[in-house]
Amino acid sequence: MKRLGYHHVALRAKDLDKTIRFYEAIGCTVLRGWGEGDKRACMLDVGGNNILEVFAGGADVPEDKPHFEHIALRSEDVPGDYQNALAAGARPRTEPGEANLGGNYPIQMAFVYGLNDEVIEFFREK
Repeated sequence: MKRLGYHHVALRAKDLDKTIRFYEAIGCTVLRGWGEGDKRACMLDVGGNNILEVFAGGADVPEDKPHFEHIALRSEDVPGDYQNALAAGARPRTEPGEANLGGNYPIQMAFVYGLNDEVIEFFREK
């Protein structure tokens, strides 16, 4: 399958509001947000058609653990990419499914664990 590039990189923030203000201060803009409490998240435009997704709830993550949640690869065929990854040795994390982020951003996604336990998301905007 043709690889379409990154869609976003996801970060678990110790303080979501402070993190959003920081990225806005360095020139990023909020594209959309959703959720409540430790389930809050947003997507920030970092320029060049690149997105940083930031999740709340990182205050309890041990310091020696990375705060990056996953890499998301743009996909034209989420189920096909998911199956290809499993066939190549990835382990399943979340089967292909659909969601509507923020109430008006329909997506299709699936997650696998890569060979180094990195989390890879296949992501398609609908």
